[in-house]
Amino acid sequence: MNIILDDTNAKQWLYPFTATRHAADIRIGILTTREKWAYLPGFHIYTDSNTFFTENPGIENGLPVRMEANIIPTKEWLDELLSNTGKQDFSEIQLIDSDRIKKLNYPWQIFQYNDWALRKDFEMITSGRVSQPLSSTNKIVCGDNIFLEAGAVVEHSILNASAGPVYIGKNAQVMEGCMIRGAFALCEGAVLKMGTKVFGATTIGPYCTVAGEIKNSVIFGYSNKAHDGYLGDSVIGEWCNLGAGTTNSNVKNTAGEVKVWSNAARDFLNAGLKCGLLMGDYSRCAINSSFNTGTVIGVCCNIFGQNFPPKFVGDFTWGKERYTIDKALQHIGNWQRLKGKITTEQEIEILKHLYTQS
Repeated sequence: MNIILDDTNAKQWLYPFTATRHAADIRIGILTTREKWAYLPGFHIYTDSNTFFTENPGIENGLPVRMEANIIPTKEWLDELLSNTGKQDFSEIQLIDSDRIKKLNYPWQIFQYNDWALRKDFEMITSGRVSQPLSSTNKIVCGDNIFLEAGAVVEHSILNASAGPVYIGKNAQVMEGCMIRGAFALCEGAVLKMGTKVFGATTIGPYCTVAGEIKNSVIFGYSNKAHDGYLGDSVIGEWCNLGAGTTNSNVKNTAGEVKVWSNAARDFLNAGLKCGLLMGDYSRCAINSSFNTGTVIGVCCNIFGQNFPPKFVGDFTWGKERYTIDKALQHIGNWQRLKGKITTEQEIEILKHLYTQS
């Protein structure tokens, strides 16, 4: 079946993470939404958008079915859907959040639904497979709920999977003295530095380097939180860098509702009782940065200064000034070379377009 994942409606609501990617490429759980579809047999996936992210190179035989890209698919939901609607008629889909299906309507739901998504992905990825063995130097609780991919290295650490699964991706490394409580995913090539404390439900994306204390957060990929500091109930995009000692608040002192800026609503919306930092791609902050509860940082920002930054910082902000596009691209290239990457032409095109809109 041909599925077109359309993020036209979701794009503004999932800012800042959809400013630089299709909604189908948001990571939640272990995989991105696009990768989750790829695990489900019989589907050919294409994307549609109102910007750069349309991918429709000759649809294979059969009429395409259009699906909202912010729907997080599961095998149980699709089996039920196909049995009730038939293979080509998805027009009457009724979406109610349940154990079988979730839909990302707001960016803070990425961490709110991460525990659910981690469990679904873990079951799907590990079904019928055998984990690589864990070193005897580790202290393990509920080892049957822990899975290591080929090349993963874990030494002299504590892994407790009694509250949720623990997944260690291909060639990922957990250094000595780490304490991990599931649900947790350390994706391919990522590193957990010595003494890191992780509380579920947390996802560390591919090729990230992470340390300090992390709780119920998602880091997409190629980002660094390489030193002490607290990150809780937060989402960090790709190619971000959090300076040493960076810490966010995730709960108000009043224990009241946290209000978070929404680009689509052009207003602050209630995000629940806990919400930390939502940081868009290519953004960075100085050492000892502190972020207030429910802060949104846009794309390509450089945060520094003695005080809390505002609760919303727009794209291409350098301190209190405008970040020029030439400097932004130069600095992105510098950071990408540190991880053996170069800035692609598509990235440059997207960022230049975003710059003209910000």
